[in-house]
Amino acid sequence: MKFLKYTFALLACAAITSCSSDDDNNNSEDLTGQTGELILKFDNGVGDQDFIFGTTYSKSNDESFQLDNLKYIISNVQFTDSDGNIFMYPVEDNVFIVDETDGNNAGEIYITLNDIDAANYVSVSFGVGIDQDRFALGADGQGDFLDEASEEGMMWSWASGYKFIRLDGTFSTTTLTNEPLNVHMGSVGTALDNYREVTLSFPNTVLVRETTSPEVHIKADIAKVFDGTTTANFADGYDQVHTDVNETPIIADNINAMFTVHHVHND
Repeated sequence: MKFLKYTFALLACAAITSCSSDDDNNNSEDLTGQTGELILKFDNGVGDQDFIFGTTYSKSNDESFQLDNLKYIISNVQFTDSDGNIFMYPVEDNVFIVDETDGNNAGEIYITLNDIDAANYVSVSFGVGIDQDRFALGADGQGDFLDEASEEGMMWSWASGYKFIRLDGTFSTTTLTNEPLNVHMGSVGTALDNYREVTLSFPNTVLVRETTSPEVHIKADIAKVFDGTTTANFADGYDQVHTDVNETPIIADNINAMFTVHHVHND
């Protein structure tokens, strides 16, 4: 009996030593000059349901909605490693449109980031929309993204600025059925700044290396656009959100809380 106890103790010690050795190897690994690929996978849902165009989803106050258009802008993607160092993706390429129509069969929209400094990353940060510094660069400073945003319907036609999120569809209440729903939240020049930044911790360390392509699966809960930090009811005027100085900041703050990291793959 004592022999079995001693054997178990030795095996446990060996396992702990092995794990400790692996951690030491990861921490001491020389990553100088290495870069790798990192993939962000955005997966839109509504609560615990998958998002599907044309599906009716319930919200608070006995209201419901369905969408035939769903897209939003993210920018200023950066990563923080286990030592507190920050890697910012190159500014000129650091803006993307997450469009539900670009999703694969599982509804995932891939953003592939190349030449990321090799490191052990613990969190990601990104902005929802376009910050004032980028906007101030003017048309020439926007590069190809200006044309892309225009083609995707993510710019105002009657004001200066970008639409940060675009939701189009219909809504119903206890008294109305299948009425038009259009939520186009964004900044309007410098007069109305609705840019927000999100920071998400990883459930496990993301290991960027020359030989790996880790994937970060980010869930976006569209229900929180309306039932987030503040409840935004269609009956109260949130069926048509465009450039209103009171409504758009509420939608912006709600969107800020709709993202979570579901899981990470280190492949």
